Amino acid sequence: MLTAELIQQVRRIQLVTGRQVADVMAGAYLSVFKGRGMEFDEVRPYVPGDDVRAIDWNVTARVGEPHIKRYVEERELTVLLLVDISPSQDFGSAARSKREAAVELAALVAFSAIHNQDKIGLLLFHGAAEEYIPPRKGQKHALRVIREVLARGREESARGGEDGRRRLRELGREILTRFRRLVARTRAEPRRATNIGHALEFCRRVLPRRAVLFLVSDFLDDGYLSALVAANRRHDVVCAHIGDERERALPAAGLITFEDAETGARQLVDTGSPAFQAAMAEATGAREAALASQLGGAGIDLIRIDATRPVIEPLLGFFRARQRRLRR
Repeated sequence: MLTAELIQQVRRIQLVTGRQVADVMAGAYLSVFKGRGMEFDEVRPYVPGDDVRAIDWNVTARVGEPHIKRYVEERELTVLLLVDISPSQDFGSAARSKREAAVELAALVAFSAIHNQDKIGLLLFHGAAEEYIPPRKGQKHALRVIREVLARGREESARGGEDGRRRLRELGREILTRFRRLVARTRAEPRRATNIGHALEFCRRVLPRRAVLFLVSDFLDDGYLSALVAANRRHDVVCAHIGDERERALPAAGLITFEDAETGARQLVDTGSPAFQAAMAEATGAREAALASQLGGAGIDLIRIDATRPVIEPLLGFFRARQRRLRR
């Protein structure tokens, strides 16, 4: 059952993002994605003037005369939002959390797709695929997608207790991992429940045709690159990295016990220590640089989203950059 607060949140997101889509987003989305997909239609005999690059050599060898593959432009796109709902998404140092920034991004993409008569779907994931909404058309369906991201976020948050304590634990998970890697290498690194690879494997099974995949996460996971590259061969993958400025620099607040949100591991940390501050900055910078390098090397687009700032600007920046690239 929907609460009054949840309904108000959905309406507020619809109002704000709907206006942004109507004003600036729809055209940018259209220019980047629409009309780029080509779908196989049939094989027919070759006639003079046909592009020889379209010859189907297997059919040609089988029947003894040249045949070509015929493609038609896809009339609609399928867009799937893959949204990470792991506990680390609840961290936020300003007015909103990373999860709330992810909701805004999901709403912008969903309304842009619906505005252009495309299908929009949703996969919520953590350690595995938590909830899947198959792609469909229509504003009502888009609102359901947004509502589910919001509702699941509230469920996950409720499991963590009080808001301030929860966010401290989520930050602790990230800082604890980085600090252990660079300062205390003798201790084992905590297990991460987030599994991007499993989410991508789920997409491989449920999406029979090419789609646009928006992967929205803070990417606190390892070992998913091969799955991401494989998914990008079949689909058009766009990665949206949701971060927060406090993940790069934490105010000196003395001794604090941090708790891993997913394993319960704890460690006392001196946040005023220069070694800790340097380790945190180095680890965050190294992770972000590695992500950009890996995705760039694989030809996968990356959008950087700061939860403390509006989402529309980096998203528009991505559309403009990709549009320039397509014109070359």
